Amino acid sequence: MIDVATRRIAVVGGGVIGLACAWRIAQRVPCEVTLIDPDPGAGASAVGAGMLAPLTEAHPTEPDLLELALDSAARFPAFAADLAAASGLDPGYETAGTLAVALTADDRAALGVLAGHLAAAGRDTELLGSRALRNLEPALAPGVRGGLRVDGDHSVDNRALLRSLRRAADRAGVRFVADQALAITDSGDRVTGVRLVGGAHQRADVVVAAAGCWSAGLHPAAAGLIRPVKGEIIRLRARAGVVRPQRTLRATVDGRSVYLVPRSSGELVVGATQYEAGFDTSVSAGAVHALLSDARAVLPGIDEYELTEARAGLRPGSRDNAPLIGPIGPAGLVAATGHHRNGILLAPVTADAITDFLIDGHLPRFAEAAAAARFQTVRR
Repeated sequence: MIDVATRRIAVVGGGVIGLACAWRIAQRVPCEVTLIDPDPGAGASAVGAGMLAPLTEAHPTEPDLLELALDSAARFPAFAADLAAASGLDPGYETAGTLAVALTADDRAALGVLAGHLAAAGRDTELLGSRALRNLEPALAPGVRGGLRVDGDHSVDNRALLRSLRRAADRAGVRFVADQALAITDSGDRVTGVRLVGGAHQRADVVVAAAGCWSAGLHPAAAGLIRPVKGEIIRLRARAGVVRPQRTLRATVDGRSVYLVPRSSGELVVGATQYEAGFDTSVSAGAVHALLSDARAVLPGIDEYELTEARAGLRPGSRDNAPLIGPIGPAGLVAATGHHRNGILLAPVTADAITDFLIDGHLPRFAEAAAAARFQTVRR
């Protein structure tokens, strides 16, 4: 796709996907790369917990998404090492693993079903009894009935990752434009650039739409394909002397999913609610209460933690929960959005797929299940 006529590439959106794409493109493509965002690293990517959990979030009806997620998880160690070298900053990649715990007999049975599904897919997990679980994590609640040990599900400090990506992109020559994109413009059959809220027009031969749930409003080709899915999250900090978990903990409490992601700094991220609320980013008292109550059922010691933050973010959800990656609409328009709960996990594979497409002119096979054009029925 990159030819003598392609001199300028604009990436719209400074979340983890946009930053990763801009960095990788600038590394490999001999063009001017511009990232457009009023405050890179400050959106939904900064709200998340940074779970890299392709296995414990696997669903039998989404085998293609599982394969894409596993591919990206396998790329993460090299991605993080490359990023650390390029930025000089630690992106916060952790490999301690995950425990999915059961508080009831029904929950334990459900974990057995998940273990069977993953075993059939050739993935290693281990079902554990309550004593074995508390030997691994002494801070777990006495009422935990059992659990599933998943060493392959890791985590990353999402805010450290964003800082590293921004520094690496800057060092790679990415130009940052601190403005908000209003619309992606085209001449009818090819994109021409990005119209900014401030009134300027950023000219570009290729535009990568990586603006999360706002991507749908940037161009008619993406209209109706992405919606916001609200998620609230809280952050806690352990006080001195508190026994802290070493692994990510996941559970279902009264039908609600909850996860607790520890940081080496003593921070604990607890999330997350999930519901349709448009573009509302307020945090409700009820959500904070539910998150604390559910987390306490798993880890009673959080009573001794300090509550430091409550925040909401908007996940970009597609019609089938898989991302939109690759060409869409007029020539030069490329989508990198719709990652829903897995934006951080899928950043390496998305950035590689977009860059490969720009170089080779076709979407690589590993990303075909997420091809953005799968929903297109109307052409301009």
